[in-house]
Amino acid sequence: MTELIQQTDFQILDWIQANLRTPWLDWLMPKITFLCESGWFWIVLTIVLLIWKRHRKCGWGMFTALILSLLIGNLLLKHAVARPRPCWINTDIDMLVAIPKDFSFPSGHSMASFASATVLMTYDRRAGIPALILSALIAFSRLYLYVHFPTDVLVGTVLGIVMGLIAPRIVEAIQEKVRRKREDGQGGNEGKEAA
Repeated sequence: MTELIQQTDFQILDWIQANLRTPWLDWLMPKITFLCESGWFWIVLTIVLLIWKRHRKCGWGMFTALILSLLIGNLLLKHAVARPRPCWINTDIDMLVAIPKDFSFPSGHSMASFASATVLMTYDRRAGIPALILSALIAFSRLYLYVHFPTDVLVGTVLGIVMGLIAPRIVEAIQEKVRRKREDGQGGNEGKEAA
């Protein structure tokens, strides 16, 4: 079963290389993939949202989603599965980016992008739609650049969406807990003052 999945993955990657490679995409795709190197684009956007009081709740949601992506995807699954990257196996491909040194499964770029975009979609559809389009381009760039298998990208995307849906609920639960604690504290102080 694993061999069949890998064979299908390679067929898709090789089809992309044979049919979609063009000079302008060779120029564009490394730039698109760079937007999510170490998640910097989404991290900067998260910081901006956290600073901007009106969008702080969305910022905390994105922060939580990115932390979940880092812990579950990059620190847990990548090491547990330890899947080699396609460019490690097939070294005949003309690489347009530096060959990554970490494992392939799941795609961290796809996971972080879709986690962030899903949170944005939850709080602001107008910002969420362009973020989802950008996420899809980033995910495709990983295939075009031959650094991930399609199943890496697919699982990264699904995990990212799930984390993006869970993160706002975690933030809401924490904020509700903090609010209740404050109310209980104020109620206790009022009781002392009355006594």
